[in-house]
Amino acid sequence: MNIAVYPGTFDPITNGHSDLVERASKLFDKVVVAIAESPKKQPLLPLEARTSLVLDVVGHLDNVEVAGFDCLLADLVKDHNANIILRGLRAVSDFEYEFQLANMNRQLAPQAESIFLTPAEHLSFISSTLIREIATLGGDVSKFVHPAVASALKEHLGN
Repeated sequence: MNIAVYPGTFDPITNGHSDLVERASKLFDKVVVAIAESPKKQPLLPLEARTSLVLDVVGHLDNVEVAGFDCLLADLVKDHNANIILRGLRAVSDFEYEFQLANMNRQLAPQAESIFLTPAEHLSFISSTLIREIATLGGDVSKFVHPAVASALKEHLGN
């Protein structure tokens, strides 16, 4: 059984993320969307809110599970008996960092292979960082995120 763990902060989940999850669900027996607590990144949304939003967005996929985590990714991979670490690449600029992570994960979780997917071309420019910035400044993010995410951001930011 091929079990993929797709880790990230998903602060918030974007249409690019959901595109990767949809496509991964067709490639692997099971996909675990693993939402990192990441206190060092100081996420805009708390882990519980991010987890709930990811469930809203990808919960319709039968072979997708959503889990929050605050441990080493290698431990989470082991806990889920995963053999794949799925990562998204939007642009060439992402590659160097992702390559470094893949090599480190190969050392920490040798049972898992890192696999990279790219989002659909029309979604490749979307990042959570940009979504947070637009939303914080009162902009409309509805073209880039699920309606539940747009609504949650408006509510959280009070605009």
